[in-house]
Amino acid sequence: MTGQAEEELLDVVDEDGNPTGETVERGRAHREGIRHRTSHVWLLRRRAGRVEVLLQKRSEDKDSYPGCYDISSAGHIPAGSGYTESAIRELKEELGITAGEDELIFCGRRRISCENVFHGQVFMECQVSHVYCMWKDVEPEEMTLQASEIDGVMWIDLSECRRMVRENSFRHCIVYEELEMLPERV
Repeated sequence: MTGQAEEELLDVVDEDGNPTGETVERGRAHREGIRHRTSHVWLLRRRAGRVEVLLQKRSEDKDSYPGCYDISSAGHIPAGSGYTESAIRELKEELGITAGEDELIFCGRRRISCENVFHGQVFMECQVSHVYCMWKDVEPEEMTLQASEIDGVMWIDLSECRRMVRENSFRHCIVYEELEMLPERV
């Protein structure tokens, strides 16, 4: 979320994702590489006997990875919030999809640490992410996309997506390890 008047506060966390009691503004967390939390949700559906995954195309205005294909829905966890409630909130905000906690399938936890430059500024990621998937057969035109965050969505065969990420054959910010966490069947 770029251009906010008041910056979102995030919990500073230990390497297991447990809040330390401190908070940090999102921008500072990325400038200084301060560890915080995110939730990632991959939407899956079955078509013609194969699993498809929904990818979102990030807005060109995003502070990181503008215009890249990414996780179905993902977001930072505001201070005081939890992983699942944030995952559910992001699904609603970004895609207009209402979900219950019981629909989220926990796939695992990832630690992310990397440094990039976007819009001429250093951007340091230091996150602990909970990765979820959810089975949801919904067409893109049935979704309400958050225009400030997302330029579009597309369903793609999971095996094909894994191949394309491995070969780096399209503009994306997907980590292959995370695709490997997703189930092959219901």
